[in-house]
Amino acid sequence: MSETPKIRLRGLTKRFGDKVVLDGIDLDVMPGTSMVVIGGSGSGKSVLLKCILGLIAPDEGTIEIDGTNVLALDRAGREAIRAQIGMLFQNGALFDSLPVWENVAFGLLARRLASRADAKARAETVLAQVGLAPSVGELRPSELSGGMQKRVGLARAIAARPEVLFFDEPTTGLDPIMGAVIDGLIVDCVKTLGSTAIAITHDMASARRIGDRAAMLFKGRIVWQGAAAELMQSGNAMVDQFTHGRRDGPIQMELRR
Repeated sequence: MSETPKIRLRGLTKRFGDKVVLDGIDLDVMPGTSMVVIGGSGSGKSVLLKCILGLIAPDEGTIEIDGTNVLALDRAGREAIRAQIGMLFQNGALFDSLPVWENVAFGLLARRLASRADAKARAETVLAQVGLAPSVGELRPSELSGGMQKRVGLARAIAARPEVLFFDEPTTGLDPIMGAVIDGLIVDCVKTLGSTAIAITHDMASARRIGDRAAMLFKGRIVWQGAAAELMQSGNAMVDQFTHGRRDGPIQMELRR
């Protein structure tokens, strides 16, 4: 008997007015694996993540987690599913008014899953996992470098030991060395937790470091899926043009109206 995907999308469609952003997405992400989704700006990557997270309601299709269609659940059921998901946002999305340790433990405190003392201890543990000393927990986000903010965001994403992790452009704004460091931390954290992960990125080096599998979105459709290690030699004209940054090819810049 085949294993049930951790995440299964079928016929996922989303429109904004006349613009079709997701056009019948079918995607399986198996338990304990990392899926990287690539594609140009406006291809639907962020909307795809927001639909799975429940931040945007799709117009058609199903989103299954562990075989359960989350779109058919009531609010309490959807919240229970959402509690299993950790998210690393592109811009960090840290709360400037809170010290770092409270940012990391925010989900635990908001859902009353731990006392303040236990939440702080957990925050210090996960900060150590991403290479930050306990003293960093007392700082404000504004006192941190971009790379440190990314680490804090990653620590927050894993603090509640989620079953599913989402990464939105995890290396954006980082130099190549710090990007490689963040990718290494992501891989280590995913393996330690045994989580299933989806990352969206423009960074091909990051995609190959993070991903087990990869998929490319173009005009709201998945035009290729395969092993992330094959991204640079996929044999698909669209993927090859995108991954090698070629001006000429089947993907042409369109006029914005």
